[in-house]
Amino acid sequence: MTIHSQTEKPGVFRQVLSTGSHTLHADVAPALGGQDSAPGPHDYFDAALAACKALTATWYAKRHGLALERVETQVERDDSRERQGTYGLKVKLVFHGALSPEDKQRLYNAVAQCPVHKLMTTATVEITTEPLEA
Repeated sequence: MTIHSQTEKPGVFRQVLSTGSHTLHADVAPALGGQDSAPGPHDYFDAALAACKALTATWYAKRHGLALERVETQVERDDSRERQGTYGLKVKLVFHGALSPEDKQRLYNAVAQCPVHKLMTTATVEITTEPLEA
């Protein structure tokens, strides 16, 4: 999988990102010189966790026959210590449907193991930066 990003217009921050058949945009806040016209990179990072938790719950419920109708996920960011190496994310979830307390606990256990959560907390991510030949 390759994600491509390029500046939308010369002299602005806004980026056009392409991944597969999908097009997204990214920008930065006005305080940083952007127009806040799209989510920023940190927003996408946090959103990846929210989406993964919800999708994992849905997958788990379907696989185990749980009556999950829908999931709400909220991620709260605490980036006040990011420069010191700590980036805090608090995830809150609501599971809707005819679920017993035991079913809900099974879903909480499942979402604690979602792939993006594991990636963010246990994987060593190696990043190489090199020229892209035009």
